[in-house]
Amino acid sequence: MVLDSLADSTRRDVLDLVRRKPSSVQEIADRLPISRPAVSQHLKILKDAGVVTCHAEGTRRVYTVSTDGFEVLRQWLDVMWRDALSSFASFVEREGAYTQPNDAGDEK
Repeated sequence: MVLDSLADSTRRDVLDLVRRKPSSVQEIADRLPISRPAVSQHLKILKDAGVVTCHAEGTRRVYTVSTDGFEVLRQWLDVMWRDALSSFASFVEREGAYTQPNDAGDEK
């Protein structure tokens, strides 16, 4: 899942670099204090989560951000927020009956 892939701070750094500029493994490794094999492993996890894609440019593989994985995350978050807000609204309606003042200004 997207959230799992973003749990690691190095992967977030890799994603941020790719977001700013489509990059090869070597270009990313040159900008971070990790090896090329480590960059490749992080990119594989990000690619499997659907947040990066790669394409060939000559002999290089260039990685770019993909919105597909983030769309899945957005949809999941939308459902979570909708459910949370619905639960909160139900709570307020239920609890509001006990705390609203009556005509005399006293609480029920």
